[in-house]
Amino acid sequence: MSTAHKETMSEIAWGYARVSTADGRQVLDRQTDALRVAGIEPQHLVTDRVSGTKASRPGLGTLMLQLRRGDSVTVLSLDRASRDLRQLLAWTDALEAAGVTLRILQLQIDTAAPTGRLMLQVVGAVAELEAAALRVRVREGLAAAKARGRVGGRPASLTNPQRREVEKLIGEGRPSGEIAALFGVSARTVRRVAAALR
Repeated sequence: MSTAHKETMSEIAWGYARVSTADGRQVLDRQTDALRVAGIEPQHLVTDRVSGTKASRPGLGTLMLQLRRGDSVTVLSLDRASRDLRQLLAWTDALEAAGVTLRILQLQIDTAAPTGRLMLQVVGAVAELEAAALRVRVREGLAAAKARGRVGGRPASLTNPQRREVEKLIGEGRPSGEIAALFGVSARTVRRVAAALR
């Protein structure tokens, strides 16, 4: 068998899926179904149940050890890869150095294309700025509520400022799972907000 044929045979399309909790409240089905539709074989699907901000993700670590030049990694959305820009760029740098490309289905980004890497950096930077701005607004909202004596009782899943941001993102067509991950709430909470807008 020729060297070129061996290289072609060794190229594998991998898929990576992650949920933030290991207690069963979040399921991987939506991600794994989308990855299979995108052509990822079940034996090449790797999963994690850990926060996207954690540096240590066992499944991702295992995947990185198996990758070979010419392979590709597909994720459903940006936040499944990482919720931290530095971590995301370090990961994509490692993939690039290994000769591995990255596809993000919901953003239609493929780093095999000349513009893919640039698009990934821009989208990642915007996502991180958006998350940071939201955290500031939430802290300010909580401080204002506390100053007015609004304490005690079960807190709502979303504060009023958060709800307005969620409504804005829904209006922009962002997926409910992505919005839920950004705010640390369930996708069902986001769908309730969307239903109230109809």
